[in-house]
Amino acid sequence: MATNEAGEFEGALKRLDEIVQRLERDATVGLEESVKLFREGKTLAERCETLLRDAQRAIESGAAGDTVPAAASPAAAALPPRSVRQPAFDALAIEDADPDL
Repeated sequence: MATNEAGEFEGALKRLDEIVQRLERDATVGLEESVKLFREGKTLAERCETLLRDAQRAIESGAAGDTVPAAASPAAAALPPRSVRQPAFDALAIEDADPDL
């Protein structure tokens, strides 16, 4: 199980944000450097996702020291694959809304 030792998640997330900002705002970044930054960002994003999944499993299991491997965990099986992005919340229908608005 991955652990968030010494703020690893926060550090990786901060570096990922720096990469995104640079790629979005710095028009002088060359192709080779852009590819290098993209690969670094992808690795960081995957690590952050692993740490978040592990934290979710620990919360769901009720034990912060749980050592169940990710593949063997029932909670991990319930999570959607990384390639599937789901909205943070579902749209809510408001039945009593004024139709004239």
